[in-house]
Formats: sequence, structure tokens, C-alpha cells
Amino acid sequence: MGILQIFTLLGALGMFLYGMNLMSSGLQKAAGDRLRGLLSAMTSNPFKGVLTGLGITSVIQSSSATTVMVVSFVNAGLLTLAQAIGVIMGANIGTTVTAWLVSWLGFKADISILAVPLMLLGFLFSNSKKNQRQNIGELIVGFCLLFLGLSFMKNSVPDLNETPQVLEFVRSWAGHGFGSVLIFLVFGTVLTLVLQSSSATMAITLIMLSMGFIPFKMACAMVLGENIGTTITANIAAAVGNTQAKRAAMSHTIFNVFGVIWALIFFRPFLSLVGKIIEVVFGLPNPAAEGFAVSGQNTPDATAALYGLSMLHTLFNTINTLILVWCVKLIEKAVVWIVKTPKNQENEVFRLKYISAGPLATPELATEQAFEEIIHFAQISKNGLGYAREAIRAADSGKFDELREKLVKYEEISDRIEYEIAAFLNAVSAGDISEETSLRIKVMYKIIGELESLGDSGESISRILSRKNIHKKTFEQDTVRKLEEMVDSVEKAYDAMIDNLNAAHKGHLEGISNAYNAEDRINNLRNYLRDAEIEEIESSRKNYQTSVYYMDIVSELEKMGDFIINVSQNLEKVFIKK
Repeated sequence: MGILQIFTLLGALGMFLYGMNLMSSGLQKAAGDRLRGLLSAMTSNPFKGVLTGLGITSVIQSSSATTVMVVSFVNAGLLTLAQAIGVIMGANIGTTVTAWLVSWLGFKADISILAVPLMLLGFLFSNSKKNQRQNIGELIVGFCLLFLGLSFMKNSVPDLNETPQVLEFVRSWAGHGFGSVLIFLVFGTVLTLVLQSSSATMAITLIMLSMGFIPFKMACAMVLGENIGTTITANIAAAVGNTQAKRAAMSHTIFNVFGVIWALIFFRPFLSLVGKIIEVVFGLPNPAAEGFAVSGQNTPDATAALYGLSMLHTLFNTINTLILVWCVKLIEKAVVWIVKTPKNQENEVFRLKYISAGPLATPELATEQAFEEIIHFAQISKNGLGYAREAIRAADSGKFDELREKLVKYEEISDRIEYEIAAFLNAVSAGDISEETSLRIKVMYKIIGELESLGDSGESISRILSRKNIHKKTFEQDTVRKLEEMVDSVEKAYDAMIDNLNAAHKGHLEGISNAYNAEDRINNLRNYLRDAEIEEIESSRKNYQTSVYYMDIVSELEKMGDFIINVSQNLEKVFIKK
């Protein structure tokens, strides 16, 4: 096998992987919102969750994208961990569709003959002014590249008749009985880790099998290894995520490792079952029979082997799901026990929850993650208002110092979250994004700026109170009551803002009258308190310096109301369907 042939094989593999990513990306762009709606609606019980995961993964051809969506939904509270486990089970079945597509279209029909003419159609669609047609064009081009890559891979693999030493080498590894099964299982696991794609590993296994490089039983062992390899990849990705992300990835690991264990225990009868199904349903030779060997491409025995491997992949995940779908609660308990909640939960809260594991496969789904993070940011910001309220009440200097530190910390947290979300949005914007997504990202930039300003206001209130204490001034109980009334109004404005953020995220935002009403209450109360205080000063019933601190806090709280209404007004520009 020459150097040029090796590079051709690697290039063909790259084309296959790029085509797979492009096809999945186009499908997700074309149907992203519908998929999210289906995922949130069809998970009321584990069985519906399995069907949802199966359906979505079959369509977008990416179990990873489905899993990431599931994790973000768990964190948002739209799915419980138990529901997510059901969807992940279904995603495992859905991902087996790839093997059947490759077996039917890549080997039996050889769709690569039509791939080049189809490229023209993909090019024409991708140059359309309509986003949906551009997405379909991307899907078609990805589909063509996938099968062209597969064709080049098949053609670049050397003929065994010309390289008998390769066949002898493989046979030496395949002649150790059950030990060989374990060797090829590990090989499948490592190959999936290296390629970061179980679909690519499956395609390579199918090519090796169709050309007679490896016997059917060893190819089956590789497929089992691929199922373990894909869970390790998911756990590596979740390592930088939060607790729920780690638990979702761990549930995937438990599911597949359990499956591989029973498949190894019943390896011979399981393969016999697969062989019988191929024999009865397709009328082809039994690939699991003793003495079965692939004599060459495009022969009945090669077709039987390809269909057998695809059937094993589907049966493995289907049987595994049928067994474990009854044990969802047990799996949930197991992953909660394995992945402990961090002792310092507060540190967990102030990390990015939804985009800590990196962006999704497409900008459209990545912006969904960013929006969830913005809602989380708004909730954190509201917690800061609670500390400002306590600081206003605090009469003890020690208690006030503690609260002041917290408000300073919240201001730093706001700065950090704004920066990290902005950096994420920058990365998303660098890709190929639709006009609608571009508008949404611009609005998100403005919203995180307003939320960061709210953190600044909380810290400003603590500085005003600190100056008051330094000058040994105190607020009367009536003054504290008035300030708390103002804080109550700001809190209601916060609630309206968060409600509008959630409604916009779910596509249900119809208006922002609640935000305008909250803003009017704040302004009216500010005017009333200011006029009343001026009257008190003029009648010499209040110390002037104390009144200045009081009015500064009222002014800062009113300014917070302005930042809050700005968030809803930005949502109104893009998220309300007119």
C-alpha cells in the first residue's frame, strides 16, 4: 500500500466525516425549532422519550446533537433527568439508521454515481436567497460528500489478492477464540475515540467486512466496541460541563456498557439470531454460520455480511432499550450516586450552565444554549437584588460588610458571565448564520449588556450605604420601609423581565405590557418618594446628608428599572411575531 494510497484513504475518510457533519448541520438548520418543540412535547414518559430520541436522531443523523439538546433541556427544567435518559436510549436506536443508509446506498446501490449530478442541485439551492433552501442545499451537498467519501474509501483500500500479508496479519489476530472478540472490541473502542465519530467507525467496519479483511464475528465485536467508544467521547465533552451534563453522559455510558456486557455473555446466540433474521427476511446466506466468508464485493455473501452487521447494531440498541426502559429510575439513582453534587453548590451556580461544554453543531441550536444562559444570568442578577435589600435593612456593621462583599462579588460575576456569553456569541457569529439568527445574536449582545449594568447598580447601592455608615448616618424605620417598597417594585419588574425571556425562548412572547406596567410603577413610586423627601428637607424634618444617601439609592433602583425594561424592549424587536 503506497503513500499516495494511504493519503487518499485518509482524505476520503475526511470527506466522509465532513459530509456527515454538513448533512447533519443542514438538517438541524432546516428543522431546529421543530425538533426543539417535539423534544419538549413528546417526553411525558420514558416510552415517548425513546420514540422522540429515535425520531430526532434518525432525522438529523447525529446522536451527539440530540444528547446536547437533551442536556440543555434538563438544565432548563424542561426535562427531568429520567425523561432525558429515555431520549438518550432512543437516540442510540436512531443512530443505527446511518449503518443501514451506508449498507443500502453506499454498497448495494452505490449512490455515489448520482452524487456528482446531485451536487449541482445542492449548489443551486445553496445560492437561493431563502434561508430554508440554503439549508436544504447544505443537506444535499453533505449527503453527496458523505457517499463520495465512502466510494473513495472503498476504492483506496487495497485488494487482498495483491496484499495477502495483510490478510494473514488480520487472521492471526482473529484466531484466538473469545480473546479475539475482546481484541476487536477494544480496537473498535479506540478507533471511535480517535475519529470522534461512531458513524465513521461503522463505515470503516463495513468496508473492511465487505472486502473480506475481517470475519463477520470480529466485525460484530468492533461494533460493540464502537458503542463503548462513543460514550467515552460524550463523557470527555461533559467533563467541562455541569453536574447535570455529567449525569446525562454517565447514563449513556451505563446504557451502552450494560448492553455490551450482555451481548458478550450471549455473543454466539446473539449472532445466531442476527444470522437467522438475515436468512429469513432477506433470503441471503447466514453470515453467522460456521465457514461463512466474504468472497468479494457485490456478492450475496458480502450483502449478507453488511446487512447482518447493520441488523446487529439495530438489534443491540433495541433490545438494550427494551430491557433498560423499565429501569430508568434505577439508572437515574445510579448516575446521581456516581456523579455527586459539588459540596460548594454556590460555585456551581455561578458557572455557565448551558454553554460550558462548547457550542453546538449549528449556530441555530447554539443560540438556544446562549439564550438559556441569558435567562440563568437574569436569575442570578435577581439574587443580587435580594442582597441589596438585606444590605439596606442591615443595622449591624458586621452583617453589612458581609453583604457588601457579596454585592461586589455579584458585580464581578456579572462581568464574567457577560464576557463569557459574548465570547460564545462571537464564536457563533463567525460561522455561517441566517439573517434571523444574526438579529437574535445582536439582541442577545444588548441584553447581556443591560444585565451586566444591573450588577453594577447593586454594587453602587452597596457603596452608597458604605458611605452612609462611614459618616455615621442611619436610616429611620420609615425610610427603610420606603426603600423596601421601591425594591419590591424593582423585584416585580425583574419577574416580568424573566417571564418575557422565558416566553421569548419558547416562542410564546405576545407582548411586553407586563414590563411597561412594572416600569410605570417604579417611575411613579420614584416620583412620589422624591417629592415627599424634598418636602421633608424643606420643612427641616430630615438631615440633609442622610436624605442625599436615601435619594441616591432611590435613583439607583429607578435606574435598575430602566435596565430591566430595556431587556424586554429588545426582546420585542425580534421575538414577537408580527
